[in-house]
Amino acid sequence: MYQPDHFRVDDLPEMHALMRARPFAALVSGGASLYATHMPTVLKDDGRFGLLEFHLARANPHWKILTGEGEALVIFQGPEGYITPNWYPSKADHAKVVPTWNYAAVHAYGRPEVMQDKDWLRRHVGELTTQQERSEAMPWALSDAPESYIEVMLRGIVGFRFAITRLEGKWKMSQNREMRDRAGVVQGLGGRGQGEDSEVAELVARHVTPDS
Repeated sequence: MYQPDHFRVDDLPEMHALMRARPFAALVSGGASLYATHMPTVLKDDGRFGLLEFHLARANPHWKILTGEGEALVIFQGPEGYITPNWYPSKADHAKVVPTWNYAAVHAYGRPEVMQDKDWLRRHVGELTTQQERSEAMPWALSDAPESYIEVMLRGIVGFRFAITRLEGKWKMSQNREMRDRAGVVQGLGGRGQGEDSEVAELVARHVTPDS
């Protein structure tokens, strides 16, 4: 990932926080051709950079190329939003401004390990379910479905352990703009209030330091 110094994030807890807040990620790997699969993940603190657990449908041919020795990439997308030059006070001074896009992203690299053991798969989908159901008023659990049905569902997936060997974080949040323009971005995002604007505004405010 292209990481100019002012956008680079190396803080592990901050990257892990984004990965846990947005666990639906894109798995990309290549063999004779590129494959990409979108799937939910569970992040654990094992190892230097963490460990991901996920599963793919057995009918998805992508899982078969993951049995090799090649490196794979899992992409986590954080908040994002379009930034109009009209929000920059400096536009009135020299008009040397252009549109851009603010966003946060984490790239996790590693070599997936296939997990087909039935007990491992049951534990994994149970943990994934608990992770995603925790905010529900009446959380759903595997025990809510017939055991025979769960057995069939488990036979239809292939699990993976993904020991992360490298993490790249990028928070492009107007750090390359002067302070008055950054303040204008925060104000503009707050006024627009669409999509993830409020989250992006918070990150712009958090990831800037005063001009020296």
